[in-house]
Amino acid sequence: MATQGHDWLTGSASIESFLRVKELEEQQRALLKSAICAFNQLLDLRDLNTGVHSTRLAEWAVRVARKLQIEEADFYQIEVAALLHDIGKIGVPDTILKKDGKLTGEERALMNKHPEYSWSILRLFSGLDKASLYALHHHESYDGKGYPGGLKGEEIPIGSRIVSVIDAYDAMISNRCYRKGLPHDEAVRRLSESSGIQFDPLVVKAFIEIAGQEIEDVFAATGSSPAAVI
Repeated sequence: MATQGHDWLTGSASIESFLRVKELEEQQRALLKSAICAFNQLLDLRDLNTGVHSTRLAEWAVRVARKLQIEEADFYQIEVAALLHDIGKIGVPDTILKKDGKLTGEERALMNKHPEYSWSILRLFSGLDKASLYALHHHESYDGKGYPGGLKGEEIPIGSRIVSVIDAYDAMISNRCYRKGLPHDEAVRRLSESSGIQFDPLVVKAFIEIAGQEIEDVFAATGSSPAAVI
């Protein structure tokens, strides 16, 4: 009987320890989620266009990943990368970030540092190793002429290739203080023209199919028009 009682106590303690570990894991996930939301709010405060833009990209990124049949376990990392790929822009001065005219060589070099800044921030969070890597390489080019690593083709992480395409599309169709957004057809034409050069052809094809299904909603969100005059 004594042995049975000891086994029961041991089992009870094990269950309690297990439940405590699960509780701590849940608290950690909740904290990480809160931090991600806080960073997105920070982007909104710094630049309203960037914050809203990132939220759209996070939704599109998961849909593209699903269409490309990427493992579902990687969806979260891709979503976070799409949401916070530009968080490093908080390290770029407003005089550069919001400049209407063409950037000087020195200004462009500093602007091009933002993916590295994003990586340096996201990598500090446990569990976001892939997301930080995707953010780091979202300005790589399929032909190897991008930055910061000069990676080429499938050397570029798939999450980065997805963010690259949807980031470019959203930037093209969005209104800015210095220009009006492009119409959908023109943005798609430019994506297709750069397919295999700047962008992964498979990602371009998958995203164009998705974007074409929700043109009106997308342009309503950007404050532009699908049929805007170029």
